[in-house]
Parts: sequence; structure tokens; C-alpha cells
Amino acid sequence: MKKLILLIAGSFLLMVKPASAQQDAQYSQYMFNGIYINPAYAGYKEVLNVHSFYRSQWTGITGAPKSMSLAVDAIANSGNVGLALQVASDKLGAQTNLSIYGNYSYRIRMNDDGSSRLALGLGVGMVQLGIDGSMLNPNDPEPNQPVGVQSTIVPDARAGVYFANDRFYAGFSADNLIATYINIDKYAFIPQPKPHYYLTAGALIPINENFQVKPSFLIKDDRGGPTSLDLNAFLMIKEFLWVGGSYRTGVKLYDKSYLQKDLTPRNSAVAAIQIFPSEKLRIGYGYDFSIGPLQGYSGGTHEISIAYSFIRPNIRMATPRVF
Repeated sequence: MKKLILLIAGSFLLMVKPASAQQDAQYSQYMFNGIYINPAYAGYKEVLNVHSFYRSQWTGITGAPKSMSLAVDAIANSGNVGLALQVASDKLGAQTNLSIYGNYSYRIRMNDDGSSRLALGLGVGMVQLGIDGSMLNPNDPEPNQPVGVQSTIVPDARAGVYFANDRFYAGFSADNLIATYINIDKYAFIPQPKPHYYLTAGALIPINENFQVKPSFLIKDDRGGPTSLDLNAFLMIKEFLWVGGSYRTGVKLYDKSYLQKDLTPRNSAVAAIQIFPSEKLRIGYGYDFSIGPLQGYSGGTHEISIAYSFIRPNIRMATPRVF
């Protein structure tokens, strides 16, 4: 019965057109590949790099989000240009989102050896938005509720700026910059995409030759729902293992009086591990513990990531595992 109530509530939220918004897929290991939140990250590792995510959120709840993504990025023009291709699939109940972006970053050298760079990034692509009416099961169906699949394809763009050196990084980005202006009113049950804004920063703090600490944060906002804050901390052990976690909560940065007054800011805590079997291969796993309203309903969230870097012999990546 609890699962049924949550499914009906989720379906209802999807059908309230004035308040609806196409929410971006959420990943808990984004700090190990920033291309998912910022196109200016393209080319950061300065080698051909392939990275993938699979995330199963809120296990045990019918219609819970499931997300998959794949990104490939590399450099050109002696490292002054970064290029990335990114594809993603996100499913939440009856709602689906398929996207593909080509990303370009212009990487400005801030010192002689190029270890410090300011990157300006732009991504352009297409997003397929869809909803399967057969999966909606409200108590009181609306007259125009779809009985089959509704879908539309819209163009989109994303942009960002990113600074990084050997010990510090910071970035700001925004997405859904074009899709938000595309009129999809004829698809009454497909949520209108809205821009999402990301502000992130982090540092690598050496303790000794075997241990380093990496604190970071991410603020995410869509100017509609609650603002989200991630606080992250990881320990790097002998350049072989990252272990750490995150705390995700809601914060109030400006007035959002239209929101429900009794919303809890608590969301989840994350435990994660990253293993480097070799200089080229990275394998990561994250587990999200629900500590908000879903506590007791959800079996948690599982997230797996795999990355492979094509490093040429005798060529070492610049700051390969920092961010």
C-alpha cells in the first residue's frame, strides 16, 4: 500500500502542468568526472577518457528513478581545446529523458606549464522527452490523460566555466538553456524542461606521501524546487583508493515562498569508494542512504561508475586523479 501511495503521488506531480519541471538526472560520484554537470570540464584529464554511470535510485519503490550515461572526452590543439560526447538515459516512473550532447571547451593556460587552466565550455545537443500514459494510475484520471506514449525531441544547449590547478578547482554551469523556451504545450503531460544551475568547488590537501584529503561541495538550483547542497569529503590512500562520502540537504539561498512550508531539508547521505586497479582503470561504487521522508520506504540507492583512460606509453596524465 505504501508503494502504491508513493506511485500515485509521483504520477500526480508529473501531471500538474503549471508546477512541473524536467529534473536533471542526479549522480553521487559527479566529483570524479565533472562533464556531467559542466561542459567546460571537457578535456580536463588531457587524454582520451571513457566514463560511464549506472544509478538505481530508491530501490524497492515502484517507478523509482533509473539513470545511465556514457561520456567520451579528449583534447585537441595541444591541449588548448577539449572535446566530449555525452549520452544519457533517465527514467522516472512514466517519464523518460534521452539526451545527447557534443561539448567544446576552450582551455586557457594560466601558467607556463599548463597545469593551471581556465576553461570556457559550451554543449549543444538534442533531448527526447517522453511519458507513457499506460503507467499513470491516478484515482481520478483527467480527460486528456494519454493512454499510450507521448514524446517530443527538442534542441538544447549547456554552458559553463571551469578553473583547475594541481590543488584546487571551481566551476559554474547551466543547462536546458534552449529546451526551456521550446513550446511543448501540445504534449500536456510532458514536463517543460527548466534550466539547472551548478556551482561547485573543491581542493586536494596533502597529509603525507600516502594520504590526501579532498573536500568539495556542489550547489544545485533550478529556480523552482528547493536548492540542493552536497558536502563531500574523500580520503586518497597511496593513489590507489578513494574512500569517503557526502551529505545532501536542502538550503535556502533566496526567497521561495511558493514552496510547501513543511518540506524537510534532509535528503540523503552517501558512502562511496573508488578503486584504481591500474593507472588507466577506475571503478567506483556509491550507496545513498535516505534520511528524509523516504527513510523506511526505500532500500537505498546504488550507483556504479567505470572509467578507462587511453594513456600512451611514457606519457603521464596531468593531475590524473585529483578531480
